[in-house]
Amino acid sequence: MKRTIIIRLLSGRILVLVTLLMTGCVSRDTSDLIQWRDDVLSRPGGRIEPLPEVKPYEAYTYTAGQAEEPDPFESFYQVRVSEVDVDENAGLSEEMGKQLRDRNREELEKYELDSLKMVGIMENGGVKWGIVRDPDGNVSPVKVGNYMGRNVGKIVNIFEDRIVLREIVKNNQARWEEREQDVPLVETE
Repeated sequence: MKRTIIIRLLSGRILVLVTLLMTGCVSRDTSDLIQWRDDVLSRPGGRIEPLPEVKPYEAYTYTAGQAEEPDPFESFYQVRVSEVDVDENAGLSEEMGKQLRDRNREELEKYELDSLKMVGIMENGGVKWGIVRDPDGNVSPVKVGNYMGRNVGKIVNIFEDRIVLREIVKNNQARWEEREQDVPLVETE
């Protein structure tokens, strides 16, 4: 307790002493400060570079589809076939012709092939069946020999992870040809 009283007295005395010493150091004469300020203000100021000239905004109107401009979605490479060379049945074999003309269309042929999803596989009596879901949500069983997709896609094989089809399509030279397509198995949630 004595110690705290002594510390308080000493700190109070030190505070008074420091205050008195500080007041003795202060000069009321600020003429040198005023002189310095006037010297600085009398000097010429620095040069500021002018702002760069801003070019006015020019609006651009996109004019795709105009006759003089190419369509960005069209192929740059176009094969021009003269009318003399065009044969509606060019490249069409007899079997391909039968598939195009002489049969009833199946339900899954009204959909684009990429909209059909293989969702499963089953086997019954030694025959593999692929399970296909159409865009309407309907599920249909298919087997080898069935058709699906708009390009006369005949199913030629069914594997556990995909259905293999052979489609009949026209190539870029307007000739019929067969091409193989896969419909992969998709994981359902």
